[in-house]
This record gives sequence, C-alpha cells and structure tokens, in this order.
Amino acid sequence: MARIKFTKGELKRTRDALRQYERYLPTLQLKKQQLQMEILRQLRLRQEKKEQEVSRRKMVEAWAGLLVDAPEGLEAWITPKEILVAARNIAGVDLPVFERAEFEPAEYDIFIIPLWVDAAVDLFRELVSLQQEIKVLEQGIRVLRDELRITTQRVNLFEKVKIPQAKEAIRLIKIYLGDQMTNAVGRSKIAKRKIEETVLEEVVV
Repeated sequence: MARIKFTKGELKRTRDALRQYERYLPTLQLKKQQLQMEILRQLRLRQEKKEQEVSRRKMVEAWAGLLVDAPEGLEAWITPKEILVAARNIAGVDLPVFERAEFEPAEYDIFIIPLWVDAAVDLFRELVSLQQEIKVLEQGIRVLRDELRITTQRVNLFEKVKIPQAKEAIRLIKIYLGDQMTNAVGRSKIAKRKIEETVLEEVVV
C-alpha cells in the first residue's frame, strides 16, 4: 500500500477513488460472467462440430476405394480458396465467427468423370468446412479465455486490493484527523484557561 497522506484533501481523493472502484467492479463482474457463459457455449458448439466431423470422416472413408481412380483435379476442388470469417462482439470482445469456406467450382466433363465424383466432392467439402469451422471456434475460445484471464485479474485487483486499501486508508485518515481535532480542542482549552488566569492575575494586582 502506498504511503498515506493524512490530510482532508487525501481523504476526499481516496473516497472518490473508492466510489469509482465500487461503481466499476459490478461491470467487471458482469463481463466476467458473460465471458464464462460464452466460453461454455463455444465449447459445446465445438464439441458438436467435432462429432459432425467424425461422422463425415467415416463417410469419407467409405469412398477410400474409389479415390484410387479419382480425377486429377479433385484435390483442388476440395481445397478452400477462401475462408470467410465475420466478427461478433461479446462483452467488448471481437469474437471470430465462421461463415463459410469457398471452393473453386468443380468443372469437369460429365461424360468422362465417374458419377460418384459429385457426391464425393460435396462430402469432402463438408468435411473441410467443418475442420475450418472448428479452427475458428478454437481461435475464438482462445480469445475469450485470454480476455477472461485479464478480466478476472482486474476483478481480483479491485475486490482484494484496491477497495480494501482505499477503505483502510479512509479509516486511518479519519482516525488521524479525529485525533488532530481532539488535540486542537484540548490545546484551545488550555490556551483559553491560561489567558483567563493571566487576566485574573492582572485584575488582582
């Protein structure tokens, strides 16, 4: 705790600071709660997407035998050319939100390429899109956890340090100023009595 100045000015400054801390703390606590809830929501969503990914992966594996005869352009058709990500504000944090993966159009001669290629390309694209969405979700969870860590530190700073320190400083300053006032009154009474005694002596003489 910083050295306290035992003055009326310091008392006012500390009281003002305490009011600010007590006004700001509920906002921080609310933000912490919102972040915790959003992290849980994002974790549930990631779990759902991972389960969907496992399901799609099993379906893709069913095509494994046919992939031996896959056309040359297949890899290019299932590789995203762009991942579109938006942003959503959660408790003052810009959270990345997966929108979609865009792919090059699969252009081929329908008389040469096997009929199963269309279905295979769609399935692969679904799997790749899910994988990209999971990556964005994990990035968002990291962002939220970092912000939660910072917010929790601030809540603890206000709850456990700033507010108790301010209250203790106010208590000590009030005691000191009260003692000073009592001493001043005592000195005033002594001075008054001495003056009265001096006046009385002069009258007697």
